[in-house]
Amino acid sequence: MNTRDHPGRAPILVLNSGSSSLKFGLFTRSGDDEALLLEGSAEGIGRRDGSLRIKSPDGRVLAQQAHVLESQTDALQKLATVLAQQNHARPAAVGHRVVHGGPHLRTHQRLTAQVRQRLQDAVHFAPLHIPPALGLIDEAAKIFGDAPHFACFDTAFHATLPPLAAQLALPRRYAAAGVIRYGFHGLSYESLVTRLGADLPARAVFAHLGNGSSVCALRDGKSVDTSMGMTPTGGVPMGTRSGDLDPGVLLYLMRVEKLDADALETLLNRHSGLAGYADGESDMQALEKRAAAGDANAALALDAFATAVRKTIGAYAALLGGIDLLVFTGGIGEHSQEIRRRVCDGLSFLGLAEGDPAGKVRAIHTEEEKQIARHCRALLQADSG
Repeated sequence: MNTRDHPGRAPILVLNSGSSSLKFGLFTRSGDDEALLLEGSAEGIGRRDGSLRIKSPDGRVLAQQAHVLESQTDALQKLATVLAQQNHARPAAVGHRVVHGGPHLRTHQRLTAQVRQRLQDAVHFAPLHIPPALGLIDEAAKIFGDAPHFACFDTAFHATLPPLAAQLALPRRYAAAGVIRYGFHGLSYESLVTRLGADLPARAVFAHLGNGSSVCALRDGKSVDTSMGMTPTGGVPMGTRSGDLDPGVLLYLMRVEKLDADALETLLNRHSGLAGYADGESDMQALEKRAAAGDANAALALDAFATAVRKTIGAYAALLGGIDLLVFTGGIGEHSQEIRRRVCDGLSFLGLAEGDPAGKVRAIHTEEEKQIARHCRALLQADSG
């Protein structure tokens, strides 16, 4: 039986591309939601310490390799081989996480030649993210060319931002050219809204904390403000990204250090943030160990990060008129109790405390891949209908 005749339960492959990593999941419809058939990730692509692991939903390792991943193409080809070995049907659709689609791509949609060209035209909005995404889209089209491909945008969730939050304090002609606040981590935030369902209160703040971090204010499940801006570099300081800076700092770097746009981009995205505070170290677990051992620079990095997140949460409490629920997600948000404690210290006046028995502060696993599968299923069914 051809699964493509039954889009309601056909397998959907989700690809979540990073600059040197690739996460993926294969989903099928079960009941009223998506069920995982297998998942995995390729880490350190292009590096000597690269690795690939594919496992079943119960954690059983189906395939594992090390030191062999020259590119995302290698990871995709290995994934296709494992799918065949496990007797999984060829995917009936492939969903791609795309961080930024520029001003003209703000809804999840099928990848056509025109959509791909618009992505190419939007490279200057996210030069570190869009090129690898395009590369993966092109390679996936070669390997899974018999299936429709869909783009799911991290910016789509924030299309509800009011002008007060979206428009920057620049002459209006720049907004018309797409220089606005877009917001990111939207698929992560969408997955939390879906998971919480009727338990999501009217006033909520979500904090996606990982190597990239952002905070989002939600009213009635809709994004009304978020910390990242036109690019994923803005907001709180992150693993290697600066977060918000006085624009005068950039002018100084241009005038005195003679840095051009490419050099600024490298500095702000790869050598700043926690790494800037702590002499190149950006891993949160390593920073926590160093801080516990008395490393002043690591301690400063932790304090600066937690304080920036706390200040943003406080600002959103003022915006919303209070907070009924604070959710931490992302690798740091879910797994670092120390960071959650540091963030919540000083928020007791809002009734927010780590470990609060009232449940106003929660750590919830994000399900970006499953959220992409949900969108792809709906789009696939719409196409077939």
